[in-house]
Order: sequence, then structure tokens, then C-alpha cells
Amino acid sequence: MPAVKVPKKDAKRVLEQLKVLGIFDGKRRPLRDEKYVYFPILDKDKAESLGFEVVNLEAPLRPDRQIYKNLEDLLPKDLASKIGRLDIVGDIAIITLPDEVLPRVEEVAKAIKTLYPEVKVIARRGFHEGEFRVRNLEVVWGENRLVTIHKENGVLIKVDLSKVFFNPRMKGERYRIAKLVKDGEKILVPFAGVLPYPLVIAKFRNVEITAVELNPYAVSLGMENIELNKNRLKGKIKLIHGDVFEVLPKLGTFDRVISPTPKGVDALEITLSKAEKFLHYYDFVHEGEIEVFKRRIVEMCRELGKDCNVKVKKVSDYKPHIYKVCADIEIKQ
Repeated sequence: MPAVKVPKKDAKRVLEQLKVLGIFDGKRRPLRDEKYVYFPILDKDKAESLGFEVVNLEAPLRPDRQIYKNLEDLLPKDLASKIGRLDIVGDIAIITLPDEVLPRVEEVAKAIKTLYPEVKVIARRGFHEGEFRVRNLEVVWGENRLVTIHKENGVLIKVDLSKVFFNPRMKGERYRIAKLVKDGEKILVPFAGVLPYPLVIAKFRNVEITAVELNPYAVSLGMENIELNKNRLKGKIKLIHGDVFEVLPKLGTFDRVISPTPKGVDALEITLSKAEKFLHYYDFVHEGEIEVFKRRIVEMCRELGKDCNVKVKKVSDYKPHIYKVCADIEIKQ
């Protein structure tokens, strides 16, 4: 098979060139000796026409898990450095792209399709806007739509990214919480969105879940998602359309409350008042304020006549030094 032979001192520069040209064979390992690096390529004639020295050798295939881990493996450095975070929701790729990169969107699309062949839409990320924290997205490649069905933890989640908030990066966290739940629990999920937490929990556990959501579009999609997963769920989900701060006072208490609290909302007291055994409370906290956050929870428990153990877990980065965290609160009986 063909490979470009290059002195070690020029290896980085030539690798970038081969990526730009689209002829670097990333599925195979480059080889090295004392003086040269040998980059496997896909097009011998093109390489030779551009003046590269091409030799024949047997370059071993990389293990599947090592092939194209991210966009940086597929794009030239000047382009990759300008691109922000990539998220996949169903068959939609959401990525941060500055205006200057838009003329090269086909190049970006090719790389994304290599990593995620199922992608049919690429949308560039804007800011969260409005009452329901919906992110402004602009379709820049592929089919002109923002509706998709996302697969996660054995359930299907229909979302319309132009009308509802959904975070695919919370997949592992939703699974973690589902595994903590026991059959027979009564569970409350305020700020339930299109029901990712209720669906994943009901997939694994025979429980009764009450979900509360204000966004009418999320409520409509949530009802569709219950129907979409009716043969997958062990548990039952009741979805209430309304404001958490108006609905919860009318409800009783629950074994476990899971509050994926929107940024800027303080629902600690009301969610804690509804929890008999456990509360999983999400918030955004500066790294220097985590102990303060923990003490506030303990003090709130005492004000409500409860004694509790609190563990605060960093879930994801939000901004420099600010984390999305989950406070796992166990209420002592």
C-alpha cells in the first residue's frame, strides 16, 4: 500500500497537508524509523503529482477505537482550532462555528460524517434564549429541520431543538440516577423537559413518576415520547403541564425527587420539601463555592425539620471554574 515518506523534522507539516488534501489514511498507523515517518495515503497518483516521495509498505490497521476519535484527527489544524464543541442529537450535529468557517462547511461536514455517518443535519450553536432556555440554532448543512429522534439508554426521545431544551451530554448522569432508583418508588421530576430522566428511569425500574413541565412544546413532545416508548417502559409516567412553583405545592411528597434545575432558578426549598428519602438537585456552582452550596443545603434541611447527608458531584464543565453539579441528598429517617 502507498505511503508518503517524509523526514521526521517535516512530519507535522506534511501530515497537515495530507489532511487538507483528503488523502491521509487515518485508519492505518504511520510507521517510523530513525530518520523518516511514513504516512499511509489513499491516493498515490495525487501525492506523486504534488512532489511527495511515495513508497510501498504494509502499514497496520489501527484498532477501531483509535480511528478518528474527534474532528482534530480529520481536519487541518487551522480549521480544527476554530471549531467549538460538537454534540450529536439523533441525526443532528450541533457545533460551534464562527462566520469565517462557514465557507468551509462542506469540509467540516465530511469530517463529521466520517465520525457519525448517521448525521443528516448540521446546525451551528447560538445562545440560549427566552423563557424556556431554547438554544438558537442555524442549519448550515443538510436537511432543513431541527426535529429528530435521539436514542439513549434504551429509549427513544423525540426533540424539536428549535422549541425545547435538551442536553445529550447528560446521558451518563441519567443512567446513574436510574440505577440508584428502586422498584416501587414514587418519584417527582420537576423541570422535566421532553422527559429524558423519566423515560430512562421508567425503562429500568417499575416506578410511578410524576413529571412537571411548563414549556407546552416540551409537554406535547413528552406525551409523544411516552407513547413512542410504551413497549420499553417498566414504570409509569404522569406528565403535568404547569409551573413547578405553582404545581408542586398542590402535590404530596415523594420517595425521590430529581430536579434538573434550569440555570438561574432556585428550587432547592420547594424540591427538598417534597422529598421523603432522596433529592438529586442540579445547579451551576463556582468551584470555590461548592462547600458553601453544600452548607446551604444542610441548613435548608434543618429549616424544614430534616436531617440529611449531602454529596456534591461535578457533572460537567459550564464555564471556566464553573461546574454543573448534582447534590445527592439523602434524608435520614
